[in-house]
Amino acid sequence: MNQYFAIDYQGPAFDLFGPGHLLALAIVGSIIAFLFWGWRDPTETGKERARWILVGAFLLVEVSYHGWLFYYDAWNVQTHLPLHLCSFSIWGSLYMLIARDYRPYEILYFFGLGGATQAILTPAAGDFGLPHFRAIQTLSSHSLVVITLIYLTVIVGLRPTWRSVIKAMIAINVLMVIVTCINLLIDGNYMYTLRKPDTASLFDLLGPWPWYLFWTEFLAFGLFALLYLPFALRDRIRAPAITRQRGES
Repeated sequence: MNQYFAIDYQGPAFDLFGPGHLLALAIVGSIIAFLFWGWRDPTETGKERARWILVGAFLLVEVSYHGWLFYYDAWNVQTHLPLHLCSFSIWGSLYMLIARDYRPYEILYFFGLGGATQAILTPAAGDFGLPHFRAIQTLSSHSLVVITLIYLTVIVGLRPTWRSVIKAMIAINVLMVIVTCINLLIDGNYMYTLRKPDTASLFDLLGPWPWYLFWTEFLAFGLFALLYLPFALRDRIRAPAITRQRGES
């Protein structure tokens, strides 16, 4: 059992879309489906219970992960500060749930669903295969982001607007500048602003530094627009019905 917590794990690497990964995706998919179609007329008590379950899950996953790193003396400022987009989404989602302050939602909706969904489909677990703690933690933390944002959208009733897309683009560029300055100070590479990831990634298709950062801007805008598309289509479909209702009244 200890081997599944060891940092020098010698077992098989993460099996992308293997049985364990597919099981995890099925669990997350089932929870999302329940939020969309299974949870009818949620009560305030039910919403509160769900909110605190998500808070507890976030804290358990993140505190145990950083505790695991400290235990093995593996934590360092170059790689473990919450300065990647997914880290912003994790801690931002936790903040919204605890404080019930939903102002960051319209930005985190794009950061979280755009980044965390990709991280669930292609987890950066590396040599840690399931059921190792690191693989479970990676899948769990990003899944919680997606579940939380869908919970806030479908159950709580929040939604982004077209202006939210612009705000998210501004935010990501401001963050890139700030994070790049921090990277230069601590010799880090958060948000991959100074070099590409060491492992294969989408950045490999976008040219050398700094050109891949330039092309990432277009990819981010396209992804954010795609994430907003369901709301734009819904508004477009509802607009004629609202106009007819007003005409009849």
